[in-house]
Amino acid sequence: MTQLDDGVPALGRLPSGIAGLDDILRGGFLEGGVYIIQGAPGAGKTVLANEICFRHAAAGGRAGYVTLLAEMHTRLLQHLRPMAFFDESVIPDSLYYVSAFHTLEGDGLKGLIDVLRREIKGQRANLLVVDGLVAAQESAPSDRDFKKFIHELQAHASASGCTVLLLTSGALRTISPEHTMVDGVLELEDQLFEFRTERSLLIRKFRGSGFLRGRHSFRITDDGVKFFPRVEALFASTSRPQVLSDAKIAVGIPGIDKMLLGGLPAATTTGLIGASGIGKTTIGLHFLSASSAAEPGLMFGFFETPERLCVKAKHQDLHVTAAVERGDVEMLWQPQRENVLDELAHRLLEAVRRRKVKRLFIDGLGGFLESAISPQRVSRFFSCLTNELRALGVTTIFTMEVPEITGPVIRVPATGLSPLLENLIFLRFVERGSSLHRLVSVHKVRDSGHDPSLREFFITDRGVHVGEMFSGVEGVTTGVAREPASAAASPQPPTTPDV
Repeated sequence: MTQLDDGVPALGRLPSGIAGLDDILRGGFLEGGVYIIQGAPGAGKTVLANEICFRHAAAGGRAGYVTLLAEMHTRLLQHLRPMAFFDESVIPDSLYYVSAFHTLEGDGLKGLIDVLRREIKGQRANLLVVDGLVAAQESAPSDRDFKKFIHELQAHASASGCTVLLLTSGALRTISPEHTMVDGVLELEDQLFEFRTERSLLIRKFRGSGFLRGRHSFRITDDGVKFFPRVEALFASTSRPQVLSDAKIAVGIPGIDKMLLGGLPAATTTGLIGASGIGKTTIGLHFLSASSAAEPGLMFGFFETPERLCVKAKHQDLHVTAAVERGDVEMLWQPQRENVLDELAHRLLEAVRRRKVKRLFIDGLGGFLESAISPQRVSRFFSCLTNELRALGVTTIFTMEVPEITGPVIRVPATGLSPLLENLIFLRFVERGSSLHRLVSVHKVRDSGHDPSLREFFITDRGVHVGEMFSGVEGVTTGVAREPASAAASPQPPTTPDV
């Protein structure tokens, strides 16, 4: 416990030990605080509280789990046994389970408070969970009596430095007497969005500390509970100051690097936009094949497995497999399932930090968009994500697929994204005669000049080759190239017949 400037001791923290939750709580619960964890049946309260207890015991603490009208202890432990955090060896020395329902039935709230005080003191617990608070509330003769119960519990918790978690499935979204007295209220939800569900946490109250506001997604798996702090909240400010640089990062295709006047500006984000089959992934593989120990690369993809990508690279004489084997490139594949948007972002940033990645290829943006249950937050999400990537010194290429194979309009897949990208490279098909041609153009490069011409490119068994300007025709951006009118044959004057 630290001292404040005025001599008042600052409250210490009791970490939850759960990934992401302590980030949301800015370090964990306050020691000696009383917190309500509420949610409908099945929201995840019991699993969360038990994991906090097991993590606390594993770290050397002592925890008690008191049940009222809740699951039988034997059944509860059977359900917890398959989970990675479960460790039977800590029971009962560091973690013990007590049923107090019969005491509540016989002696009311006074008998219950005596049991809780005895458990805190006798077991020297610094973490106590009371599962089934709704039963205590229903036993209270009045709201005033129930508030007195909470007040007494707070006094014992504060005096002993024991943090108390009260679990309840009582009515949500209502102001209850206990809400006004406790130090914090955490609400768990399992919401249905059309055909899929997503779990979320909302901190409704947290005295004495800042916290990340708004909803944060979480998952419950055999590994336990994992929280994913919302990117817009966690990275409202980047984790480190951005460092500006005049350096250029080569794409690895001489023709495109020439159009970019040496490559992409370092620590910027580029949108590679084009139709399916145009060659976006192939260009990304070129970018990754230029990775090195000094510039580690990361492939973060949704549509093709690492094995398929390595085969594709081999057919184009790109040495991605060798780079993977050297450790210069890592490939992370995200199967298209019911992904959580913030989970994807945290997985990406963890890999970037772990390997100090400098070259990042994300194939493609659609995998993120399909995971967003709220389209309104997409532009804010990507703004904070790309700002963090820049702060980490990462040069990023996103592929962005458009539905039109040819045509005069190229639509960016999501509204508001193009202003967030420093660089835009367009790939398009154009029809000329009876065949399709591939063209590349650089639309913008932030704070740098570039070659704005349309150039034809070819995908060969040696990778991508960029040719000369696609000239001698007009109407290229309509998707159908035609000979210019000036090149059409001029009418010839009539000739005088011989006589």
